[in-house]
Amino acid sequence: MTNLSAAYSRLQRNTRGALWMLLSAATFTLMTMLIKYLGGDYSAALQTFYRNAAGLAVMLPLIARNPGQAFRTTRPGLLLFRATAGTLGMILGFYAYQKMPLADANALSFTRTLWLVPLAMFVLKEPVGPRRVAATAIGFLGALLMLQPSSVGGVGWPAAAALLGAFLVALTVTGMKVMTRDHTTMALMSWSAVLGFLLSIPGAILNWHTPSLPDLALLSCMGILGLVTQVFYIKGMTEGDAAVMAPIDYTRLVFAILLGFALFGEVPNGVTMLGASIIIGSTIYITWREAQLGKPKPAAQRAE
Repeated sequence: MTNLSAAYSRLQRNTRGALWMLLSAATFTLMTMLIKYLGGDYSAALQTFYRNAAGLAVMLPLIARNPGQAFRTTRPGLLLFRATAGTLGMILGFYAYQKMPLADANALSFTRTLWLVPLAMFVLKEPVGPRRVAATAIGFLGALLMLQPSSVGGVGWPAAAALLGAFLVALTVTGMKVMTRDHTTMALMSWSAVLGFLLSIPGAILNWHTPSLPDLALLSCMGILGLVTQVFYIKGMTEGDAAVMAPIDYTRLVFAILLGFALFGEVPNGVTMLGASIIIGSTIYITWREAQLGKPKPAAQRAE
């Protein structure tokens, strides 16, 4: 272990970050594989319940250390709105992974970065220049390209659910940016864990199916993988530069193609992959452009 730690510390920051991002992509793909595998018996709403239950189980010991600090807030209404959007977004995303090929659902989930641009303009009132607006428009054209073959194949609703789920995830990220101005990270995580669990209970009751012990183990594993993915992603972004790390997250599309083919016999068609490539290219450009604008520049160049 000591030798491994020493070797790890000798790596460059971006190399260390890239390793964590690859792990995040791998664990995320494994989670979506379990979502799809279990989808025949457990609805997206029920899977969301198990995912949030796992999150709450991890957070409870941390909350118990200082409950007053963990739940300190001046805007409970906004926290409830954010948790509701997050829970619905998770249900829609899980539904898309159940019903669509893994590669298709993964590619459409990347549109969350595209949604962040108009939300930054209209909600956060941030200046957004024509280059990012153009990249966003091109990215959504890629999404429309992907929707066309999906509609022909009879999975139009799951594709629409993937897009709406990505929008709701982007909405929660926007809400987080607003709340971090006067809330601690611990408070945001605590409220999200508790409210997310409570909000997922009604859907679980309406779709309840008592799991067998093997299925319960797989559902628990799915929830744990979701948490581990978040930890790996945050670690990767912390270790390396965001503009360098973000494109590595798209390797989960490669993992999804491989797992989808090996386990479910899914073969993405050319039009789907073209649309996915356009989405990924647009989101990479937006991420890079935001990193460039984050550097000190003359005022005249800040809204390009």
